[in-house]
Amino acid sequence: MSARIGVITFPGTLDDVDAQRAVRRSGAEPVSLWHGDADLRGVDAVVVPGGFSYGDYLRCGAIAKFAPVMAEVVDAAGKGMPVLGVCNGFQVLCEAGLLPGVLTRNEGLHYVCRDQWLRVDNNTSAWTTRYDAGAELLVPIKHGEGNYVAEDAVLDELEGEGRVLLRYVGGNPNGSRRDIAGITDARGRVAGMMPHPEHAIDPLTGPTDDGLGLFLSVLDELVAA
Repeated sequence: MSARIGVITFPGTLDDVDAQRAVRRSGAEPVSLWHGDADLRGVDAVVVPGGFSYGDYLRCGAIAKFAPVMAEVVDAAGKGMPVLGVCNGFQVLCEAGLLPGVLTRNEGLHYVCRDQWLRVDNNTSAWTTRYDAGAELLVPIKHGEGNYVAEDAVLDELEGEGRVLLRYVGGNPNGSRRDIAGITDARGRVAGMMPHPEHAIDPLTGPTDDGLGLFLSVLDELVAA
């Protein structure tokens, strides 16, 4: 039986179908999860996709963290379930306390939409084992509030523990501190990133297939378990 990876849909989510396609292309079974249901339907991992959950009212992700499904995600993550938050999903995971720091308005206050080079700084997390350390990936970004901010002590802790997953190279698109594009929790099971790997799984529809490795990595992890 193939691994089952849940993809959450909130009101305002717009990348759930693409995330499901990426899961399917990796060889896992995508499972639709509804924000109002306190049920993860027996999935083995969860993707919190991008978009504008609840219209980004108050702050990006600030309302989504109260969704019934997120209580289940937080509980499952505490038990070791792999969780990936992409763009708005990253914001939701930070608001829910699964990852440190916050995502604020882009430097210059402009929405940014382009293909972006990234460097893999941590290839030991549940989501990055398919990459070589230092590998550079070309993955789309599209966000207005992707500026990752945290206190110096938190940033130093992330650096010291090797929890910076990805960094921007070839230019920082949003002002994120220390060029951080993605981070992980202390166990390497919960990851958040602003770039969109689900839009880079096939050169026919994206700039590259560089993003597919995240979904293949977690599938490896789930199969091995």
